[in-house]
Amino acid sequence: MTDTPATLLRLSGVTKDYGSRVITHVLRGIDLEVTAGEFLALTGPSGSGKTTLLNIIGLLDRPTAGRLEFRGADVAQLDETETTAARGRGIGFVFQFHHLLPAFSARENVMLPLLADRGRRDREMQERADELLDEVGLADRASFRATDLSGGQQQRVALARSLVMRPPLVLADEPTGNLDSESGNQVFQMLRDFNERHRTAFIIVTHDDRLAARCDRVVHLVDGQVESDTRQGAT
Repeated sequence: MTDTPATLLRLSGVTKDYGSRVITHVLRGIDLEVTAGEFLALTGPSGSGKTTLLNIIGLLDRPTAGRLEFRGADVAQLDETETTAARGRGIGFVFQFHHLLPAFSARENVMLPLLADRGRRDREMQERADELLDEVGLADRASFRATDLSGGQQQRVALARSLVMRPPLVLADEPTGNLDSESGNQVFQMLRDFNERHRTAFIIVTHDDRLAARCDRVVHLVDGQVESDTRQGAT
């Protein structure tokens, strides 16, 4: 008998509107539950609300209405300091563009979230960064500046950075969209490997149907609503 995975994230009736005189309804009542260790693709046409939803899940924006629970806490009850802490320690981010600091080494870029959280540099921080760089195949590039790495290598550094706080959830917004097919496939496989080894949950926004088909679950948005939520076998 296996234990039922714990609920990591729950959205109930989440809406998001923009504007005051002319109101744009971007999200229209999203209900979504994500459990620990899930590997989920978020798909939909441009303008369907994918990035807005990811920003709300990532505690970067607040919904207009509805309820968002993360790790059992009602996010609406958290103040800004508590929200920042929940985001920094509980959620990793990978974007289409890696957003590395060009003058910093790969190791230093990976360490940044730990440095921001602790306010000081220590040996354990460096060891954890080196461990993750080894896991993404860049142990021999730890001291290289970001500008001396290829696009695929830079995205792998960004992946290591997203995992350095050991978050239970990583949000990836088109993480392979700026890469060639070979590099994109390598980065995607690394996301999958981390999911399987560490049971980190991933929500991946993608326009690539082939990548979505390799996820365990596909949530498809249309006009700010969940049109379909399909569980499938991973390949």
